[in-house]
Amino acid sequence: MNKKFLTLLLLVFSTTMQAQRVSVLGDSYSTFEDFVTPSTNELWYYAKNDTTKTDVNRVQDTWWWQVINDNHMMLEVNNSYSGATIGYGGYDGNDYSARSFLKRMYNIGSPDILLVFGATNDSWSGEAIGEYKYSDWKWGDFYTFRPSMAYLVNWIKLHHPNIRVYYIINSGLRNDITESMKVICNHYGVPYIQLENIDKKCGHPTVKGMKAIAEQVGKAIKTSTNK
Repeated sequence: MNKKFLTLLLLVFSTTMQAQRVSVLGDSYSTFEDFVTPSTNELWYYAKNDTTKTDVNRVQDTWWWQVINDNHMMLEVNNSYSGATIGYGGYDGNDYSARSFLKRMYNIGSPDILLVFGATNDSWSGEAIGEYKYSDWKWGDFYTFRPSMAYLVNWIKLHHPNIRVYYIINSGLRNDITESMKVICNHYGVPYIQLENIDKKCGHPTVKGMKAIAEQVGKAIKTSTNK
């Protein structure tokens, strides 16, 4: 066999076999000690957790670790922040812009797949839902949910047109939050994954809940890939 042809063949083979890189943009559900970027982000899950809060004490039990491991992928960036809202509005009327998804979406690396898992805190904090808005956003819009969510989806789609993006919708959210996420994702033609029957403690996934999330997300990725 021609040496140059063999070299080219090996190069193509190694490129196609390269593990896909996955980034996570999330909130407390996706945190784990020493596995978030930047390291100053607040966490919920630690190697030595308060057992009254959670039984998750290994990074291998997190939903994203299982998705990546089970599908032979590799972690690019996990930019998750406990308590984070999609936009700037937070608990008790406080400004959460510093930890918001809109401020952190710039730091996701260069993944092949992006998993966005948020809106839980928007639901819990009682954030105003706002109106559907798909252009001409103003600063004040980002203190309500719908304009913030639309801006997030729009920005990621514009700036990362060649990556596969999945929006994960938690179980048990306010109906208006859940419905808004679906409407906005459909508007932009991007897939969402509606989670079901997730076991939780203190509002956060247990080991059992993490496994269920991983299974549902992994199934959705495989189904989408095989289409």
